[in-house]
Amino acid sequence: MTPIRLLIADDHAVLRSGLRMLLDVQQDMAVAGEAGDGVEVLQKASELKPDVVLMDLSMPGPPSGEVIRQVLRASPKTRVLVLTMHDDPAYLASAMAAGATGYVVKKVADSELLSAIRAVHAGRTFVDLTQSLDSSNHAIPGGARAKSEQPRDLSRREREVLRLLAQGYSNQQIATQIKVSVKTVETHRTRLSEKLGLKGRAELYRFAVESGILTPKP
Repeated sequence: MTPIRLLIADDHAVLRSGLRMLLDVQQDMAVAGEAGDGVEVLQKASELKPDVVLMDLSMPGPPSGEVIRQVLRASPKTRVLVLTMHDDPAYLASAMAAGATGYVVKKVADSELLSAIRAVHAGRTFVDLTQSLDSSNHAIPGGARAKSEQPRDLSRREREVLRLLAQGYSNQQIATQIKVSVKTVETHRTRLSEKLGLKGRAELYRFAVESGILTPKP
């Protein structure tokens, strides 16, 4: 079995060391290199062509979104898995829009992180903003999973509101963008939750990706 080659990108050396110890003992993983800032991430990704870059969002250097985009341009087959302290859906949406295919917070269990690495390497999207979410639903396959409500059951405006919510926009920003009142947006949001049986922006984001309403850029 060819191991998953990993590049660990974080500006904290102690964290990188801990991650290396965890990953190197996995039979199906091997740490190919480490990087401590955005510039070094780009250099190492270009040289090593890792299978997965495990990347923090808060490092010195260029903005994280630009780093993700440049990594994927330099090594198109590489997958980027964000490992961050930020559990705000706006950070998630920004990272996914830049091309990341996984997003986990640093408080996840070791087993969850390993599952995320294997999922993105296998071509799936993996999202975990909080440990309270059902971990059985974290890995998102390429196509939509069966749901009690399919996207065709949503109105055009509900789909539009769902897409904007998943991208991290506030109710006020959505109201301004689609030219309706904030109260109307809140009504659409309530209906979305009722129709889909989902709670919170993170779950709405996962559904938007799964159903094809929101597709992270390759």
